[in-house]
Amino acid sequence: MRRCEAVAAMLTIDALHAHYGDSHVLRGVTLALEPGTSLGLLGRNGMGKTTLIRTLMGYVRPTGGRVQWQGRDATAQAPERMAKAGIGYVPEGRGIFPNLSVRENLVMSARPGVNGRRDWTLERVLATFPRLAERLNHGGQQLSGGEQQMLAIGRALMTNPQLLILDEATEGLAPLVVIEIWGVVSAIRETGIATLIVDRNYRAVLAHTDRAVVMEKGRITLQGDSATLAASPEQLSGVLGV
Repeated sequence: MRRCEAVAAMLTIDALHAHYGDSHVLRGVTLALEPGTSLGLLGRNGMGKTTLIRTLMGYVRPTGGRVQWQGRDATAQAPERMAKAGIGYVPEGRGIFPNLSVRENLVMSARPGVNGRRDWTLERVLATFPRLAERLNHGGQQLSGGEQQMLAIGRALMTNPQLLILDEATEGLAPLVVIEIWGVVSAIRETGIATLIVDRNYRAVLAHTDRAVVMEKGRITLQGDSATLAASPEQLSGVLGV
């Protein structure tokens, strides 16, 4: 989807800092995401990408700066409050409930969006992920890695979010499954849900986002339109080590 410059940001992160003990992980990160747009978050391992996501979601308490969601201060809000406010989160490692069936994993997450709409129903999720429809009564632990990732995404969609965060959604998956996951990401973007995407495949991230930022040692050191960055790989080679 194309950005609209006149639209105010739905998510604003301003000069955000975070520590793990004595380790200063986030060092003044500032970025914004407009409604319906997609932002790629790039960087080598250990540069602070997941910490940034976990801090804005409330799993990590910031030591400076602030997070605003829909124009309201959301700094250090509890994760469940961020979820109820309209943010769907698919964490690295998927986080499904292995002892629950596919149906139970999905239904337990179902709720209307903050605007009361139920655009993403069980039927729509199963139509989006036909493999899950074939395995409704299977336990989460019986699914392949790709199917577990589909379940994690489907579960987040059942919350009818305004923003969907995907942290390493294709990590460790077979190539054909990766293609399928990116196809679903494209379909989700077309519905108007904003997305924040972390993935090691920077080419795929740039192909499925409007803008991207690159993190180095807890700071944003490069940012721009995804198409522009994709056309200038020399800009990325140094910071990403590619």
